[in-house]
Amino acid sequence: MTTVTATATPVPPPPQGAETYRLTLPSTATAPRIARDFVTSLLGLGRHRNLVDDARLCVTEVVTNAHRHTRTPLIRVRVTVNRKQVTVSVADDKPWALPTPSAHTAPAAPGAAGEQSSGRGLVLVESLALAWGSTIYGGCSPSHKTVWFTLAEARNEVTGRWNP
Repeated sequence: MTTVTATATPVPPPPQGAETYRLTLPSTATAPRIARDFVTSLLGLGRHRNLVDDARLCVTEVVTNAHRHTRTPLIRVRVTVNRKQVTVSVADDKPWALPTPSAHTAPAAPGAAGEQSSGRGLVLVESLALAWGSTIYGGCSPSHKTVWFTLAEARNEVTGRWNP
């Protein structure tokens, strides 16, 4: 059994020279697809085409969690892109608890009895992301929560440069 623990880590500040894009959408069953398409269009047009698949999967998982496990009327997606990496943050207004994959286990072997059909999303995010975290804002009276992840380009070991 593999467990993964999240730490309360605020969204990192955007690096100098980064571009930030925002999307606010209603918390509906279509929110994950809309967020996925938003991220796909941003990364597919730029230098981060090789991060599109991982970004699509991660943003879908995080937005799905916000829709399913909170009572937020709106979900806010922020994508910060720079030359080396992409950070996506998803905020909701009605946090119930700080998300942590520690309650979830890694996926069972195919065909194993009791295989889970859900509950592996944040484990998946952690396996794909360079870094990720979450924060509840507002202290004893939480006002909103943000879950974020960063995906990075691979550095070429020969040249030391970041791959385009």
